[in-house]
Amino acid sequence: MICGMDILLEQHGELLKGRRIGLLSHQAALVATGATSAQALRKRVGQSLGALFGPEHGFMGQALAGEETFSTIHPEWKIPVHSLYGAMRAPSPEMLHGLDLVICDLQDLGVRCYTYLATMANMLRACREAGVAMIVTDRPIPLPLIVDGAMPHPDCLSFVAPCNLPMVYGMTPAETALWLNQDHGGSEMLRVIPMQDWQRSCSVMGGEQGEFMPPSPSIQSRESALAYPVAVFSEALPGIDCGRGTNLAFRVIGAPWLEPEKFCQHLASFKVKGVSFHPYRYTAAVQPLAGQELGAVRISVTEAALFHPIECSLLLLRELAECYGEQRVWQHQGVRSKWFDQLYGDPQVRLQLRQGVALKKIFAGWRDDRSGFMEERQRALLY
Repeated sequence: MICGMDILLEQHGELLKGRRIGLLSHQAALVATGATSAQALRKRVGQSLGALFGPEHGFMGQALAGEETFSTIHPEWKIPVHSLYGAMRAPSPEMLHGLDLVICDLQDLGVRCYTYLATMANMLRACREAGVAMIVTDRPIPLPLIVDGAMPHPDCLSFVAPCNLPMVYGMTPAETALWLNQDHGGSEMLRVIPMQDWQRSCSVMGGEQGEFMPPSPSIQSRESALAYPVAVFSEALPGIDCGRGTNLAFRVIGAPWLEPEKFCQHLASFKVKGVSFHPYRYTAAVQPLAGQELGAVRISVTEAALFHPIECSLLLLRELAECYGEQRVWQHQGVRSKWFDQLYGDPQVRLQLRQGVALKKIFAGWRDDRSGFMEERQRALLY
């Protein structure tokens, strides 16, 4: 598999010649040599690289989730490194001034609340308004075959639900850019560079032989990337831990009261496709449970093509509340109900769970609501 940035640099040099270039990327975006996209682009175009832009976690990829980052000057190249996760979430006209082209090369997850989607959408909009051309170079995502979750309610649109697509949308960054561009008549200001020798059946980031570089501090492995959309609800429910700060972030769901073997046996009775659950114990690394030994479920994705992570997350939430009580899940001190609604894109998800609506009914409603999106998505697919 050859990523889009390698193809741009090796086969489409004419697109770079004579242009002042900005790059929206991070250190997780590697080319075939193991260099970052920024290093490879700088080597190719030299001082024509005029600005860098960093998403959440910063251009260096070290900031924690939700941590504000700041603009700076690259210490060696002496060009601005603009933060798009600080005082500003979208590039200003001043940031784009003097640029002829912005290249976007982000290792994304294809999950709506993973904020690289919002950052790319904001960059695409800003470039269109400023008359700056944009190229999106493509990379794999963990779940390219899967569409899952609710369509966002208009009241829940935010930086973690920036577009009218489901929580897991099964499009690579280039496909997502094409989908975003459909609303603007296929603007000629956008060009995408697809991957070569990649198939949708490949569910790993970087290819089987590729080096894995964490796209954010808690996505330390391909397995964490696959499980992220299952466990992200823990951001809103502080009585449940997802292993942040450990080597299994998002691959575990833990709590002081959870009985690992008993609960995993219970989950096995549901025969959830594409995933298995295993008893686990670990010490929580982040607040509010830091330092406590937790009983946990370890999430193991066994067949990505069959795995529906948002459906899986609702099953876990329902069964945790059924087995251990509503208060421990939904009424724990510090529960952020509004944040949960924003993550899932629709307050009905939380309300239906708490009201005991059958999961099959919830999932059927999601599928009905996604029908229009599925048609739009099909037009944007490249592979």
